[in-house]
Amino acid sequence: MMRKMITLAAVAGVAVSVVQAPASASTSSALSASSSTATTPLSLRGGLTLELPSSWHVYGGGDQIRVVTGACARPKSHYFEPKCRSFWVMGQQAIKTGGEGFQPYNPNKGPFYPAVDVAQCATDPSLGQVLGKAIAVGYRAVGVGHRAQYRVWPGRCVRYDNGEQKSTFNQREWYLPKERVLIVDQWGTPGLPTILKNAVWR
Repeated sequence: MMRKMITLAAVAGVAVSVVQAPASASTSSALSASSSTATTPLSLRGGLTLELPSSWHVYGGGDQIRVVTGACARPKSHYFEPKCRSFWVMGQQAIKTGGEGFQPYNPNKGPFYPAVDVAQCATDPSLGQVLGKAIAVGYRAVGVGHRAQYRVWPGRCVRYDNGEQKSTFNQREWYLPKERVLIVDQWGTPGLPTILKNAVWR
């Protein structure tokens, strides 16, 4: 299980300033960035700062930061943990092995998928996830003067025994190659595009 953090952590490239999270990082729902709730700054490498709803909780450190936005009883350190509403902020070391088969991550070649087999589906651990060809390719603003390479990869949750599709999801990715920061979201986190667009570079 990831430890809650209350100090600035700088390990292997990504620095993160977080607020203390309770042992159970469960919240009633993912909040929209446009709501009037209080926010807490999340400081990342290169001076990137995101204003997150205070009900969201940040776990991890170094190159694997997990922002839990909803129900998640026991957030862990590995990427493919199911039943945990959250998104990831990955740094340089995670990106080095972020492609399929633990190859270097390259959005022009495929999604973030650090695995050699069929990983668990985010919504159901009894199912496997299969990612298809990107259905959206372009650029998105991450604060003023910074553009991320943006991809949406369609995902299917399938049975391991016969490949039958049970549900679908989209894996959204924002990649800043100069800063070596990658944001990965499999939950369609409400308000996340707006949070990234309104990011501040200090």
